[in-house]
Amino acid sequence: MSDAVAAPRAAFTAMTESSAQDWKTIATEFFPFAAQLPDRILAHLKLLDGDYGGFPVDRLTHCRQTATRAHRDGRDEEYVVMALIHDIGDTLGSYNHPDIAAAILKPFVSEENHWICQQHGIFQGYYFFHHLGMDREMRENFRGHEHFDACAEFCEKYDQNAFDADYDTAPLAFFEPMLRRVFAAPKNSIYADASVSE
Repeated sequence: MSDAVAAPRAAFTAMTESSAQDWKTIATEFFPFAAQLPDRILAHLKLLDGDYGGFPVDRLTHCRQTATRAHRDGRDEEYVVMALIHDIGDTLGSYNHPDIAAAILKPFVSEENHWICQQHGIFQGYYFFHHLGMDREMRENFRGHEHFDACAEFCEKYDQNAFDADYDTAPLAFFEPMLRRVFAAPKNSIYADASVSE
């Protein structure tokens, strides 16, 4: 019998019928599962390995190189981890990849780092949208936003230039301890203060 079958489960068929005991049962499962989030993020990042999509380097190398450049420039761990996973959504969010990464990051990072990640697709477009018949100045719609300059800087210094196959890019293992620390506990979540009470 598998652990999934053997583990206790709530008894309700509709939430209106649920009890505190049901939610204690669910919470007992939730917290260990949530603690494994870094493992799932690392596994998903590895899906980008070997996925070039026509780019000069594969998507994992691009993510590692963006994070390496940010780290070597003295950025803090939260920023470096944001840089590492900024394109993690490429596999499932082909038309909105920044939203995927931003959603993963939101409970764990500052509002500024979340905004940079969420908007980097538009800001990155400054460097190539005109080659696709798109408006490279689309980021100007955000001019005046308090994080405009920070997002523009992220794209200029770390993202748009992270396609160099000859760059001394740090391996994923180098970033793993940082990633685990950043994702250790949420700061901005409605569930951050939830607990399993006796």
